[in-house]
This record gives sequence, C-alpha cells and structure tokens, in this order.
Amino acid sequence: MALARSIIEARGVEKYYGSLHVLRGIDLTVSPGEVVCILGPSGSGKSTLLRCMNHLERVDAGELLVNGEPMGYQLKHGRLHELPERAICRQRQSIGMVFQQFNLFPHMTILENVIEGPIRAKKERRKVAIERAVALISRMGLEEKLDAYPGQLSGGQQQRVAIARALCMEPALMLFDEPTSALDPELVGEVLDVMREMAKSGLTMVVVTHEIGFAREVADTVVFMDGGVIVESGPPSSVLQAPEHERTRSFLSKVL
Repeated sequence: MALARSIIEARGVEKYYGSLHVLRGIDLTVSPGEVVCILGPSGSGKSTLLRCMNHLERVDAGELLVNGEPMGYQLKHGRLHELPERAICRQRQSIGMVFQQFNLFPHMTILENVIEGPIRAKKERRKVAIERAVALISRMGLEEKLDAYPGQLSGGQQQRVAIARALCMEPALMLFDEPTSALDPELVGEVLDVMREMAKSGLTMVVVTHEIGFAREVADTVVFMDGGVIVESGPPSSVLQAPEHERTRSFLSKVL
C-alpha cells in the first residue's frame, strides 16, 4: 500500500468557545515519520489544535484530515456529517495521545492499564496484548512494576506507563499534550528520553511542549503559535535560532 502523502492536513481550521475565537485559520501539514513540536504561550491554541486532531474538540470551520479522511466526519452529498461515536472511536484507534495528567485507571495494575485498549477496542487476544504490553513496559524501564498500581509509581513512571499504553494500540500517529508539565523537574528527563527514542524509531509525533531543548534536538518542524494563529514554522535551526517574527523572538527570550 502506498504511503499517505500526509498524516495530518489542516486547512483553514477554526475553533470557537462561545465568542472566544481560539483557532483562526490554521494550515498545517504533518508528513509520515515527521516530528512536529508546537510552542507558544498559554492560551495560544496549541492544546486545542492537538485535541482537534483526534476529534476531542470539534472543528467549527475548515478541514482537518487524518490519513486522508476528515477526522470525526464523513462526506455525504457534498456536506460533512459528524460520525457516530463508535465510528469516531475506530478512527482514534490509529492515534495515540498522552495528556498532561496521566489518566491511568487507579484500580488496575500497570499491565492491566496497558492491555485494556487492545483487548476492548481492537478485540485482540489477551495473550497477544500481554506479550506486546510486557515488551513496551520493559522498554520504558518498568518491567518490575507490572503488578504495581499507578498510586505506587512516581509521576515520571506513570507518564511512561501512559506512553506504553498509547503505543500498545500500535498507532500511526502519537499526540503529546505537554506531557512533562505535571512532573517534578527531576522526572522530566526520563520521559523526554523515552520520547527521543520514539522519534528515532520513525513514529509520526506532534508534541505540544515548553521544552525548547527537546524541540531543538528532536523536531523536524517547530511551529510557534500565538493568538490562535501559526506565527511561523520551519526547522529548529530557523525558528529557534533565527526567528523571523518579533513575537517569536520575544517568546524565546523569556523561556530560554
């Protein structure tokens, strides 16, 4: 099967919360295997854009395609109609998402958390799901924590479990919404190390982050957003080291 030309294609994407205009005509393309880091101040629309990519937020205008298909919609008689929730869930199976908060099930062990999606959503055999989950948990350096519960783990460990859980669904695309922002500073590095390894593996990743060093090292494309628009985008050497716009320069001067 031919590789899709783009994993994500956003064209003129608009989003409102009541009278608040959060996204103002976003155009963005993410190619297979690309790592895109989205930077910007709080309230710039970064997380909203990310959540639109898996239809956790509805797009109010424009078009957002994932793997060539409208995310959350189908085209009928020239008009877009929102899909039923079950069909949207099927679309989401190819998209992994890691949140600021870990969102693990507190009453389940680490292994049970990681195999839940493949068994329930993909109807995989338990043995197959367990084999892959154990390999992923071990890859995260947590092989001794299979039978532990989330409350027995540090924040960094819980976030690594959340990443393993997303990867166990074998996604084509991974979305990260400020995955280190809820962590104590000494735990940030262990999560970023895992994400670096994922980037090296060729997985398509879109990362909303304030970790400028990570973006400089890992991103193929850096996107700077402010006020619901993309101010500029390009390779890290351009956006982070020689930004064209004063707004980008001002932001970087405060966070570097």
